[in-house]
Amino acid sequence: MAAESPVLSSSVLLLNRFYMALRVISVQRAMTLVYRDLAEVVSVEDGQYLSYDFNDWVEVSTARASFEPDAHDWIRTVRFQIAVPRIVRLLVYDKLPRVRVKLSRRNLFARDQNHCQYCGRRFSPSDLSIDHVVPRSQGGTTCWENVVCACLRCNVKKGGRTPEQARMHLINRPARPRRSPILTIKMSDSRYASWKQFLDFAYWNVELK
Repeated sequence: MAAESPVLSSSVLLLNRFYMALRVISVQRAMTLVYRDLAEVVSVEDGQYLSYDFNDWVEVSTARASFEPDAHDWIRTVRFQIAVPRIVRLLVYDKLPRVRVKLSRRNLFARDQNHCQYCGRRFSPSDLSIDHVVPRSQGGTTCWENVVCACLRCNVKKGGRTPEQARMHLINRPARPRRSPILTIKMSDSRYASWKQFLDFAYWNVELK
């Protein structure tokens, strides 16, 4: 397929065959799964789940191109254009999704929204560091409940001390997020509103790969 790379690299929610959220994948990966009959497109319309194989989705896309062209992103080929799906469901995969959100620099910065948790200012990721609230030299561990974003200045000021010892105020108490913080940010985009009903349960979380 010929298409613009920004569209193909945008996000699609992947479900197992029981409609449980597994992870977020690229449009290119999603359309490959649908084209190979390994997955189907799930469209949430008027509160109902409608499923489409590749050929059906091409037909639906043709109709939507006429009536609601601005409501979708589009994959354009030489012969036709296809609406970018927001959700696809694997047809045979029934394993349960992972429950724990991976502690990574990317997820941590997203949880704290790139704000230093001591001065409260927002910084670019390159100007942020990871601070152990209880320093490792005092027995602190690397876990969601003990790490926060800190600007370089505040991190140096705090040093190997706790906030209390350094007389610094911790703005938010660090906690493990219920689901991927990056996913939470993405869901503020109206294009991904249909994901919400699959992600509103603490039973599972989505981890970005």
